[in-house]
Amino acid sequence: MPSMMIAQITDTHVQAAPEHEPGGDSSARLLKVVRALNAASPAPDLVLVTGDLVNDGGPADYDHLRGILSHLQVPYFVIPGNHDDREALRAAFGQDGYLPESGYLQYAVDGFPVRLVGLDTLREGHDGGRLCLDRLYWLERTLEEARGVPTVLFMHHVPFLTGLAPFDRSPMEGADALASVLSGNPQVERVLCGHLHRPVTTRWHGVTVTAAPSTSFEIALDLREGADFRLVPAAAPGFQMHMWTKTGGLVTHTATV
Repeated sequence: MPSMMIAQITDTHVQAAPEHEPGGDSSARLLKVVRALNAASPAPDLVLVTGDLVNDGGPADYDHLRGILSHLQVPYFVIPGNHDDREALRAAFGQDGYLPESGYLQYAVDGFPVRLVGLDTLREGHDGGRLCLDRLYWLERTLEEARGVPTVLFMHHVPFLTGLAPFDRSPMEGADALASVLSGNPQVERVLCGHLHRPVTTRWHGVTVTAAPSTSFEIALDLREGADFRLVPAAAPGFQMHMWTKTGGLVTHTATV
């Protein structure tokens, strides 16, 4: 049996108002994933929600999202993506106790076999992410607190070039500095991301980085130079399950509902 199961959902993009999106109603799709996670055996120990929680960043949207996530039977932890509003997110989820009362929405979760560190990559007004010196210094100090503990870092934006032109046109700022921080912290087993709306994996500066599929809609696999976004309207909502054992490390499974 695994010693820890980490479920990851991302890019939920829910809206409180009625939706007419090409991929279908994002709230209904998310609820299907929530039900699938509740029915999973073995059950996940927790759920990470890695950004782009709502589509427009409005307080009503966050309240609506919170109502859907309240059906989860295990704890969940959120971080912001480029569609999120930092203060509206904090107002909706700050009561859960793990988000800082001010500043960037980043934190560590202890008490499990794997330590979880959530990193805020939001750059207001931009699709691409950013890691400034303040956030990188916080990460360095946070990782130093528990060098001997297996750790998973989770954030919204991917730090690598993907071959997907629309994302690569707005790469994450500060990626090289992040690589430098991680090089001194071999306890980081994996970096978990969202943003790409499809499952993508790479070995980046010695660390495995994975992006999970979206619960809302899928971006088509189009590796042509200069390509633009294309949706896969019929794609099922997806999630990932990260299984950790002392002997095998972290193994990731991708599923659709």
